[in-house]
Amino acid sequence: MNIAARLLLALVWLLHLLPLGLQAALGRALGRLMHALAHGRRRVALRNVALCLPELSAAAQQALVREHFQWLARSLLERGLLWYASRARLERLIRVEGDVHLAERSERPVMWLVPHFLAVDVAGAATQLFQTRRVCNVYTAQSNGVLDAALLRGRGRFGLADMFTRQQSALPMVRAIKRGSAFFNPSDMDFGLRDAAFVPFFGHPAATLLAPSRLARSLAMVVQPVVAEILPGGQGWRVRFLEPWSDWPSDDAEADAARMNAWIEQQIRALPAQYLWVHKRFKTRPPGEPPFYA
Repeated sequence: MNIAARLLLALVWLLHLLPLGLQAALGRALGRLMHALAHGRRRVALRNVALCLPELSAAAQQALVREHFQWLARSLLERGLLWYASRARLERLIRVEGDVHLAERSERPVMWLVPHFLAVDVAGAATQLFQTRRVCNVYTAQSNGVLDAALLRGRGRFGLADMFTRQQSALPMVRAIKRGSAFFNPSDMDFGLRDAAFVPFFGHPAATLLAPSRLARSLAMVVQPVVAEILPGGQGWRVRFLEPWSDWPSDDAEADAARMNAWIEQQIRALPAQYLWVHKRFKTRPPGEPPFYA
């Protein structure tokens, strides 16, 4: 398994040497192949799109999922750029919009709230390339040690990242925030009902973490939403640092989770093919409700 992982990483390294336009074309071709062969993930994506965007015709939903797989494959191939390309090359390819320096100026700790668009790792790189505040991040440890080590090196290669796994206690991360780190927080996935509640997501109850609201409230954090996008062809990526929310968190964590989901819905409608539709967002169901993913 480790040999296969090392060969995969070697291929990713080689691909990062190619011009981005060529990588994009390879990604589109790989995406068409993945759409044809990855039956399980294709069914999950189609189910999610049908649940969340029922106003689209069946043909339009299928077309959206086909396009999604092409962006998904691009995001996988372009991981090599994020992990291995020079700082100067990444700074040319990542287009930053908005107030990326808020965390540097803020006297209060900052939480970057980042939905799971396919360029979410580009947003993570931008927080280390274009500002100087330390960044703490929570990630899911990989079962393969070689890939896990590569992920940690890649995400922390610019020397500002403190990485914490979801399997460990939150206390080390909280201490890092109290010492001055900003918190990069992609919190829109289904992690079960631990510290979560069922709140609407496109009209369906979705297990949604309450921790972002509670953490922001307990540490008096400024919450700044960030959205990352893959641009067509060889143009690179765009990362938008939006205006911080002035009335979030409130004293109602469940209402805050619902508002967060409503905002993410708006962002998805603006960029539907690049949201992470292959994730089983509705995997956890309310008691007595049938599963959405047979």
